This record gives sequence, structure tokens and C-alpha cells, in this order.
Amino acid sequence: MTRPRDLPYGESGLEFPWHKRRWWCREADCPRRSFTEQIPQIPAGARLTTRLRGAAGRRIRDAGSTVIQAARDLHLSWPTAMEAFRTQARDVTEAPLPRVAVLGIDETRRGRPRWEQDADTDKWHLTRDQWHTGFVDALGHGGLLGQVEGRTIADVLAWLATTDLDWRKGIGYVAIDMSATYRAAIHIGLPHATVVVDHFHVVQLADKMLSMVMRRTTAETRGRRGGRATRSGRPDGGFYATARTSPTTSSPPCGSPSWARGRSGRRC
Repeated sequence: MTRPRDLPYGESGLEFPWHKRRWWCREADCPRRSFTEQIPQIPAGARLTTRLRGAAGRRIRDAGSTVIQAARDLHLSWPTAMEAFRTQARDVTEAPLPRVAVLGIDETRRGRPRWEQDADTDKWHLTRDQWHTGFVDALGHGGLLGQVEGRTIADVLAWLATTDLDWRKGIGYVAIDMSATYRAAIHIGLPHATVVVDHFHVVQLADKMLSMVMRRTTAETRGRRGGRATRSGRPDGGFYATARTSPTTSSPPCGSPSWARGRSGRRC
């Protein structure tokens, strides 16, 4: 008798008792000697059905659920839910990459760096980088294509080397920030592609330059530094000060109708 766990039905679980038959092999050289019944949904020795494991992995992979939340919803342990996710993730990670016309490359920070000291030389070596490089389909619907640890030229070229030559030839444009490292890697790994800088970083650089010019102009004309940044993000409140009054943050003058109606006892 075995009772493998299956997907719940609504808010209540399902009990699945199974009376298995056991066979014995008459061959003396047989290493197993005995066998039990099994089906694809319930392999031999399985405590969970394949349907339950698949549902847990797809909930994490496709529905955006966390591992701990999927484990709680399906009454599984964290290692079981994580292993189910790894199994379902192989269908995506091992699938061929879709055709990409515009490849996006950008860095992302993930965790903290980890260093280890060499026992022979007493030097510290970086074993885990805090920066990762992501590759995305910037124009289509491919989403995240890959992610590698590090943000050097070698890291970018190492990921490009894992792709097919025909796939790399289909890339016409590469969108990056103003990183000289990524630009050099593209010129080596994708020499036929056109490098495009995304507008966010262009506007960000222009805003930084405008702030520097405003601070320098303030120092030359007024003999002091620019004021602290206002709520609008501008470096000098003198240039962007307005006389408008916010109805939610400022109080109207004494004697106005609003005070007369709501707070007639206010002292002016």
C-alpha cells in the first residue's frame, strides 16, 4: 500500500491509495530480485506524483511565484519545490534561442562580492562578483536570453561563444549604455552589428552635464555653490523656484475664505 501525494482539489486534498503488486525474479543473478508496479505519473519509490511536481515547477517558472510560496500553497518542502523548478527550467534554458534583431546588454548588481584568501600566497581572490551581465531581446518577445557573472570583455565574449554563428549573424543592432567595455566586446564578438546607446543613459548624461554647468554658473555669478537639490531634482533652487502654492502642503493666507469656513479660530 502506498499513498503518493497529488494535486489538491479546490481547498481540500486528495487521497490516492494504491495497492501495488510485487513480482519476484526467479533468476539468481538478478540484482534487484523484486519489482513493483509503476506508471509514468508515479515512478517506483515516488512519494509525489509527476503532475504535482510539474505544477510546482511551472508555478515558479511561469506564474512568477517564489519557491517558498509555491511550497506553502502545495504543502511541499522548499528543496522539493526548488528541485521541481530546476526540472521545469531546463525546458527553457536548454531550448534554442529565438531569432533576435536587436540585442540588449546591460549590467545588474546581484548580492555582494565574495573573496577568498590563497593559503600559499596570502593574496585575496574574487570568487563571486557582485555584477552580472544580462542579455535580452530588446525588440522582440524573447525576454531574458542569458546572464553571466561579471561585466568584463571576456565575460561577454564567453556568452556569445555559446551561441550559434547563424544566430549571431542575425543580430543587426546592439543596445547598451555608454560602457566602453561592452562596446569593445561587441566590436570583437559582433563586428557587423551597429552599437546603439539607449535614450535613458543619453538623457541621464545630459542631465548630469546640465547640473555641472548650473553649479559652475552659480559659483561664477553669485560667488557660492549651487543650492541643495529641490524636490524636482534640480541642483539650484534659485533657478527653478516658483511662487505657486501647493494646496496640500502650504497653508493659505490668514483671513481667506478657506480658513473662515474650516478653521475660524486660527490666530494670525
